[in-house]
Amino acid sequence: MTTVAREPGGRLRWAVTDALTVAGRDVAHWRRQPAGLVVGLLFPVLLMVVFVYLLGGGIAVPGGSYRDFMVPGMLALVMLFGLEGTMTAVVTDTQRGVTDRFRALPMAQSAVVTGRCLADLAASVAGLALVALAGLAMGWRPDPGPGVVTAVGLLLLLRVGFLWVGIWLGLLARDPSLVAAVQILIWPFAFLSNVFVPVSSMPGWLGTLAAWNPVAATVTAVRELTGVPVSDDGWATEHATLLAVAWPVVLTAVFAALSVRRWQGLSR
Repeated sequence: MTTVAREPGGRLRWAVTDALTVAGRDVAHWRRQPAGLVVGLLFPVLLMVVFVYLLGGGIAVPGGSYRDFMVPGMLALVMLFGLEGTMTAVVTDTQRGVTDRFRALPMAQSAVVTGRCLADLAASVAGLALVALAGLAMGWRPDPGPGVVTAVGLLLLLRVGFLWVGIWLGLLARDPSLVAAVQILIWPFAFLSNVFVPVSSMPGWLGTLAAWNPVAATVTAVRELTGVPVSDDGWATEHATLLAVAWPVVLTAVFAALSVRRWQGLSR
């Protein structure tokens, strides 16, 4: 573990350096065993192809094509994928004693969880780029300009919020089999949104739940920023950009603190 001077004035530099070192360890694992990462990157592209070409013809979207409607939704859905990998890695490190070895090193207390977050965020950027390129190949044409940059920022912000949730759950779990249960729950959470169909097509009470889903807020904001017509209404839809910022900030503030505290409290 690379360290720097631990004087009080260098505490922030210490934390950043240690977090980057831990992130580099995770990236090295991907280089040695790339199969899981490659499958994780290609799966959203396959899912998007299935919905656009096989199912999209039977789904009506007011004001535009289903392809243009679907691509921003899939970009947001990518920010949910991979959480089970984060949880599995955290649980595995705990069971194998890697966490105990980290705790014995003169490193920042937040470095392990922050480093894991940085590594997974890098993988998320790759997944986001791949889905965007696939969408462009399928004919999706977002409005050029600063709105695209803002949309990417909102997507990555959502990923950061969900990553901290995944890290906390991984630290909380004692058995890797529990990860499978969480992975199953991701799908109902993803479908209870406006990723695949407009909220207006759902029953009233279900549409309300979907509109307030953190994923739905980001999807709506990304659609608006990339020039895709949004037919839904309601407070959550009208203030989608605000919610697309607020939800990830709240998730990060809560679960980052819980993750660091949980890591510090793990038994040696």
